[in-house]
Amino acid sequence: MRVPLLALFAVLLLAAPLAVEAQAPATVPRVGFLGSSAPAESAARLEAFRQGLRDLGYVEGRNIAIEYRWAEGKVERLPDFAVELVGLKVDVIVASNTPAAVAAKNATRTIPIVFATAADPVGSGFVAGIARPGGNLTGLSLLGPEMVAKQLELLKEAVPKASRVAVLSNPAGTHTAGLVKETEAAARRLGVRVQFLGVRGADAFDNAFSAVTKERPGALFVLFDPLFIAHRTRIVEFANKNRLPAMYAHREYAETGGLMAYGASLPDLYRRAATYVDKILKGAKPADLPVEQPTKFELVINLKTAKALGLRIPPSLLQRADEVIQ
Repeated sequence: MRVPLLALFAVLLLAAPLAVEAQAPATVPRVGFLGSSAPAESAARLEAFRQGLRDLGYVEGRNIAIEYRWAEGKVERLPDFAVELVGLKVDVIVASNTPAAVAAKNATRTIPIVFATAADPVGSGFVAGIARPGGNLTGLSLLGPEMVAKQLELLKEAVPKASRVAVLSNPAGTHTAGLVKETEAAARRLGVRVQFLGVRGADAFDNAFSAVTKERPGALFVLFDPLFIAHRTRIVEFANKNRLPAMYAHREYAETGGLMAYGASLPDLYRRAATYVDKILKGAKPADLPVEQPTKFELVINLKTAKALGLRIPPSLLQRADEVIQ
């Protein structure tokens, strides 16, 4: 039977949208990035994250979109930014650190969240356990086992005559109790007396600094805390002005002028965060993705600061440094 030409044309018109729909490309996944600092301060870490995505086949602007929100050091802005990302219905949120992860966690119980760095994922309530997170958060732990002990050992090696060490800690941090305990144990092994000085907020630094000046310790040890990172310039300037050799938890301190820093490589953690994003976009649930610990650590020594302090860094220590700032 011959089909009328007009009827055949109508059938083709009806079929065309179906064919186009069948061939339409998949929706580009959207990632929300919640940063506590300013973009310039996070440039190296952000590039490591993007490189991690590229290694997995994701090219920003082509087959993946990233929505950025930067608090620029004002953590009180994080909750609103987290709500914005949730409102955009992103597929996954990457939280730069513990405060960002807290804000994201409070904003959603359903959208997967990957923390690029977290000091104490269990203590902060992000996950039920390291092996089985159990909720909508997973990611990378910032503090590896025995890291604090290693930091104190390196400080003692650089300043062997230091028998008393002042330790800056933040009693308000969920991770602090563990760090204090490890510091006390390491100090006993090294025969060092430690004096803990609590700093809960920006307005508490002056009192802590006055106590350090009064006690005149042989060195300063700054434990990890987001508050201290945000005020690292202030801390470094105090230590250098008072000719105090100091050990810090991240390379940013040494780049700011601090004597030495030992800790997990933040760019490496951000690069590995991309792996979590990939797995989640492919269907994995955060509850089933174990939290991973840092595997790459770096020792950075500021030789210019050492000379200004009149301190001679042992050649054996310089040889082990990942970077020496001249």
